[in-house]
Amino acid sequence: MIARRLGRTSVQVSALGFGAAPIGNLYSPLGDDEARATIDAAWDGGVRYFDTAPHYGLGLSERRLGAALAGRPRTEFTVSTKVGRLLEPNPAPTGSDLAAGGFAVPDTLVRRPDYSGDGVRRSLEASLRRLGLDRIDIVYVHDPDDHLDAALGEALPALAELRDQGVVGAIGAGMNSVAPLLRIVTEADVDAVMVAGRWTLVDRTAGPLLDACAERGVSVVAAAPFNSGLLARPWPPDDAYFDYGPAPAPVLRHARALARACELQGVTLPHAATRFPLRHPAVASVVAGVRSPAQAESAAAWATTDLPEDTWRALTTITEGLTG
Repeated sequence: MIARRLGRTSVQVSALGFGAAPIGNLYSPLGDDEARATIDAAWDGGVRYFDTAPHYGLGLSERRLGAALAGRPRTEFTVSTKVGRLLEPNPAPTGSDLAAGGFAVPDTLVRRPDYSGDGVRRSLEASLRRLGLDRIDIVYVHDPDDHLDAALGEALPALAELRDQGVVGAIGAGMNSVAPLLRIVTEADVDAVMVAGRWTLVDRTAGPLLDACAERGVSVVAAAPFNSGLLARPWPPDDAYFDYGPAPAPVLRHARALARACELQGVTLPHAATRFPLRHPAVASVVAGVRSPAQAESAAAWATTDLPEDTWRALTTITEGLTG
């Protein structure tokens, strides 16, 4: 699998990144053995970039990922995690994090927003312990939508200092929102940004962000290429989800038009959804969340097999016709 460099750093990421939220029991439980087998299948498919966060399963994702990578040559894989949410003891647990955080894990911990320099360092120290690693290659400031000034004034400068000291290899921010990331790219010294769900077959609103990154030598990691499942199957069902909720009718029609075009071209919608982000020169990797060995194998195959130009032209024509 092709590896690409992040920005001007020496950090490399595989074309497909392993999104580790599902192995943190996102929405439903996943056993330790299944999580390990999923990571192993991704590795066997050529994946060498793994993305996690303390938020995912209140640390469970980091612990499972670290255990699965233990014993593998440290120079052969890249790990990213995130800062901005400290995990602290929960003074009033209810038994499950599903309602509060979306993960099927005991809520013995709570997430406390902290985008200060001290919070960044504390978060990284805790992540290193959970991962069992001696260093973290990439660190993103996680979803600072309501804390953008703190992220720009405290978290990112602290990360830049750690990068300059060689403690971390590359820094950036990860969000679903385009406008704050655009401000971060123009105002901060970052190497990469992770944009989730905004550069996909049905949502291309990150176009201006990608162009700004290309101009500045900042790499883009395009996450959530399936938009919460809408593009994950050859034919989007009536109850398909889009961005964490039921897909609106116009979006569902758009996805189905793309699916029909894929069928006529002899390919599948999830294959096209995986490959699409990689067509932009600013995109270094596409990160997809998987929760089974079969999903990991399929994603790796799709990421390494491009589609004919006729297919891309057909899909672009449909999108331009529907979006205007």
